[in-house]
Amino acid sequence: MKIAPAVIALGGAIVLSSAAAAQKYAHSTASVHNVGGSATVGGTVVPYKEVTLSAQIPGAVTFIAGREGETFKSGTILVSVDDQKIRAKRRQVVGNIMAAQENIRNAQVQHNRELFAPSVNRGNSNLSGMGMPMMFDQMFTRPMSNMIGQSDTGLNRSADLYKSYSSINQARTRLLQAQASLQEIDAKIRDASLKAPFNGMIVKKLVEIGDTVQPGQPLVKFAYVKYLRIQAEVPVRLVTGLRKGMLVPAKLDAGDVRVNVRVAQIFPMADPTSHTVTVKFDVPQGIPGGLGMYAEVKIPNAASSGRQLPAVPATAIVQRGSLSAVFVLENGEPSLRLVRTGAEVGGGRISILSGLKGGEQVITAPSPGLKSKFAMEN
Repeated sequence: MKIAPAVIALGGAIVLSSAAAAQKYAHSTASVHNVGGSATVGGTVVPYKEVTLSAQIPGAVTFIAGREGETFKSGTILVSVDDQKIRAKRRQVVGNIMAAQENIRNAQVQHNRELFAPSVNRGNSNLSGMGMPMMFDQMFTRPMSNMIGQSDTGLNRSADLYKSYSSINQARTRLLQAQASLQEIDAKIRDASLKAPFNGMIVKKLVEIGDTVQPGQPLVKFAYVKYLRIQAEVPVRLVTGLRKGMLVPAKLDAGDVRVNVRVAQIFPMADPTSHTVTVKFDVPQGIPGGLGMYAEVKIPNAASSGRQLPAVPATAIVQRGSLSAVFVLENGEPSLRLVRTGAEVGGGRISILSGLKGGEQVITAPSPGLKSKFAMEN
């Protein structure tokens, strides 16, 4: 049977056109790998970071910024505690500071007086006689007393000067003590209002307006929820198969959503009671559900038997909402395939649990605007 030359030429043209179209996209073959088994570990969706704001002073709660679920910017006052008693003490301390400052001025005046008009010369200043008794005392009585050892005018003057100078130092010390008390009270006044340490959300209120609180009592829980994590307690035997930055599959309880999560933190110490290690996984943005949601993470288990699975470069996987997909070249044109991803297999590749058989040509770096040709035709 002879084939017409025109048909052969048409077939060759189709093959060449498909090959030329395929060259427009960087692609790679979905290779097949022997992937080890995995173990499922339950976990909980937690915020990226969370703090508990506690009372620093005793008193009644006078202000709460909002309810659970409301977001606030960093520096916003979230809770305030009544500080009227502390402010009254502050006014008292301010009065003590003013009195201490006046005592310093008085002590300085008395010290200057002692320098230029010594008290040893003022002992008989109140005697009558137009100053004659005082002159006689300074010229005859006092020198004679010093000579026979009954007194020491120089020593008395030195003691009087030291006493006046000591009065200045004591007044300054009282001023410093009052200023320190003022700083301590101002710190307590600042602590009466608890501010948001970062942009975030109130996830739990532990008190209401009017409640009386004591120092250390928790008031609200505040969390940064732009990014979420899964926190799981992983058995020690499975932790060896994890490393920071590794992608593993997870299933979220809300809508049975399946996503890839990244190992963010592996705690350095195992719990001595449960023999598990706390591991945190970064969750992609935009997933349904929220904090406290149950999740399951598949941890690679090298001890279990493996199976043959296709694997594609990590850059080939795109997200369509909560679903993972890859673009496969069919006749040189992109075709979107929904897939279920597994764990990393090395070399920057991720195993595919369903959606591919192996041997397909997948686009390794699809552009954000790339669409499936068959979807466009339909």
